[in-house]
Amino acid sequence: MSFINDLKVAFRSLRRTKGLALTVVLTLALGIGANSAIFTLVRGVLLKPLVNRDEDRLIYIRQSAPGVGDENANFSVPEIQDLRANVKTLSAFGDFSTVGFTMMGLGQPREVQAGVVGGNYFEVMGLHPVLGRLIGPQDDGPSAAGVVVLTYRFWTTTFKKDPSVIGKTVRLDVGVLGNRSATVIGVLEPCVPYPQDTEIIANVVTSPHHMSATMVTGRVHRMTELFGRLAPGATLDQARAELRSVYGAMVKEHPADYSSKANFQIGAKLFHEEITSGARTVLLVLLAASILVFVIACCNVANLILTRTVRREGELTIRAALGASTGALRRMLLAESLLLCSAGAALGVVSAYPMVAILARYASRFSVRALDLTVDSSLLWLGAALAIVAAVILAFVPRLPSADTSSGLSLASGSVRITGSTSRRQRVFAITQIAASFVLLAGASMLITTLIALQNARTGLDTRHVLAINVPAMSYGKTPQQVLDFYKESIRRVDALPGVQKTAFGLMVPWRDAAAGVGLQFSADGHAHAVGEEDPRAQWRVISPGFFAALGVPILTGRDFNELDGQNKDKDPVVIISETLAQRMFPNQDAINRHVYWTDPVLKFVPGISSVPHRIIGVTADIDDQHVVPEPIVTIYSSFEEGPMFGGRLFIHTDVDPYSLVTPVTRIIRDMSVDQPIEHAATLEDVRAEVLTPDRLNSLVFGVFAAVALSIALVGVAGVLAFSVSSRTREFGIRLALGSQPRDLLRGVIGEGVVMAAAGVLAGAAFGFVMARLASSYFLDMKMPGTFPVVVSAFVLLTAAVVASSVPAVRAARIDVMKALRAE
Repeated sequence: MSFINDLKVAFRSLRRTKGLALTVVLTLALGIGANSAIFTLVRGVLLKPLVNRDEDRLIYIRQSAPGVGDENANFSVPEIQDLRANVKTLSAFGDFSTVGFTMMGLGQPREVQAGVVGGNYFEVMGLHPVLGRLIGPQDDGPSAAGVVVLTYRFWTTTFKKDPSVIGKTVRLDVGVLGNRSATVIGVLEPCVPYPQDTEIIANVVTSPHHMSATMVTGRVHRMTELFGRLAPGATLDQARAELRSVYGAMVKEHPADYSSKANFQIGAKLFHEEITSGARTVLLVLLAASILVFVIACCNVANLILTRTVRREGELTIRAALGASTGALRRMLLAESLLLCSAGAALGVVSAYPMVAILARYASRFSVRALDLTVDSSLLWLGAALAIVAAVILAFVPRLPSADTSSGLSLASGSVRITGSTSRRQRVFAITQIAASFVLLAGASMLITTLIALQNARTGLDTRHVLAINVPAMSYGKTPQQVLDFYKESIRRVDALPGVQKTAFGLMVPWRDAAAGVGLQFSADGHAHAVGEEDPRAQWRVISPGFFAALGVPILTGRDFNELDGQNKDKDPVVIISETLAQRMFPNQDAINRHVYWTDPVLKFVPGISSVPHRIIGVTADIDDQHVVPEPIVTIYSSFEEGPMFGGRLFIHTDVDPYSLVTPVTRIIRDMSVDQPIEHAATLEDVRAEVLTPDRLNSLVFGVFAAVALSIALVGVAGVLAFSVSSRTREFGIRLALGSQPRDLLRGVIGEGVVMAAAGVLAGAAFGFVMARLASSYFLDMKMPGTFPVVVSAFVLLTAAVVASSVPAVRAARIDVMKALRAE
């Protein structure tokens, strides 16, 4: 009952200091609310179990070739067969090939991100249907009927959970690679597909390319991702060791298919780790930032409690003199802290709900798991835990008097006196706030600096006046020549629209379709590679005449393609190359009329790409369509007269509002083919902005954290100095009476603030450096801030400290000498 009485007394005491109580509650609410929201996000995205059965037995197997910069080389069918036959620590393997289909038969024709899988894929992944059935062993083999499973998110967002889609027939088109019909047989349960943007999953027979003999026998034809289930009793480390052993034997048996330069490797990790890898770094860094905000909030509140305790020294001394023990006094402070922290936690948890919704949309850029985030009781438990931690810290911060040691405290005096230990504690808390703020500010500055550099990078393209539209190539019911004629006629009709300057066909939209880029080995006249090394690689692009003009890119030497290129079969086929390719393969020479030719062994599995020498007719400025910050890029452009027709993007250069052309262009295409998808119309400027959205969101979120932390820290510094000035009123009066100038007091107080800020910056820099080095050993993509963000952050903090110190400094300089001398 005694503690209940302490709570009642604490409540009455806090009612007398409403301003301080409100400040403490709001500050703690900010720290607790931010941590509760972000922990909920981290738990839901990174820690929450997947729906996959026995997910701790499910692994993801990756083949990589770091020597040529390929972090995910995928597997070929012969490689998968070798692993299945020889690896015993895995009881089953599941394969998944990413394919881009154009789907017709369910509403509007559309492009869909799809996967082609074997019959045991869903059994290996441990997933179940919510409607219909999933693909099984009966759906394997060349004689099986085509079947399709919809992912839950695609079913809910596109078809509004319409159960009638089951049993419907769709046609899946892959352009020049063929097309097949398939029946929708089921809807997958809510889960995280891999890759996470997968919309439909089909059996192998739906992809004619996967059924070809070259796909089955070509060891270098790698386009399949691999999953496995640990055998009973086997561990992940044992599976890794056996995979490396079997893989090493494969490489020795087929040395021609594994170049030494590529440095082929195999690895394995838990599927849960792989599925969350895209969001892990950013969310853990965000969690660390929220913890720093909590530390800053607690330090700020601790200074307020210290200030209040000093002002209550008379009361506490009287209680001690009347027999109150140190434990009783500490319990009284703990009761006050619990009331304050409980109120702060309650308000923080309430504010965490909208924060979770906002942060979930932010995190969905990195993981689709964030879209299914739900708030549960863990939010309340975390808020309560943080409240208890904060209460204990605040209760044990002040130094308490005892009955036998007054430490110079006067029962009769009402003045404010600060002991040396109290002053040191206040400064330590202020420095801690500044140090934590510096770490956040340096991180936010780095992100903002990076974003500015990305946004200001010159792409070499006229992004503002070019409209890009997805018009995928469709082979159903058409010969290759008819597909080509369709695009030619589309270009002719769009060119006739008012305001259109040039229309052209391309393989992919810069940046948006970066993953669709095709890099192949090639060689050129006079080039010979060293023994054991691969030929260099170039990006392969198929374009129409006028492509460079449509994108606003100059042809440096030579000419563009024309209608005659590719029509005369007796002449050499022609290509245009990028400036970087010309410089590397023909240094100090004229590349025009020289020859390049493809040498990549994978070409025997890809129909339509000729390996005969191609004559160079032009050299164009580099177009880096993969990186938002352009890099030198080696590219070979073929005419769409030669083909093959993959992808399918129209680029329209206009001097009017580009989006005003979407409706007339759509009408033109639909008049020519009612089944032709027309999607994702956007200017290249907006495409690039969309690609930069995660960077922009990172900068915004961490910038907000840094701004909040900086504001709290500066209030803390100003509060420490203001309290110091109020307790030193008599000292300042004496100094002024003895001849000191007000400006000397002004400089002295501001100097104290700058010293605290400088100490905080140094402490923050040291702490940040150590933590960044430690984090970089766990997160390979972790980067240290450059000199510029660090210097800017230090300058901002020191400048802000001067501003925060100026208010108490001016107050010190304006002290009335006579009033100060009577202040005792």
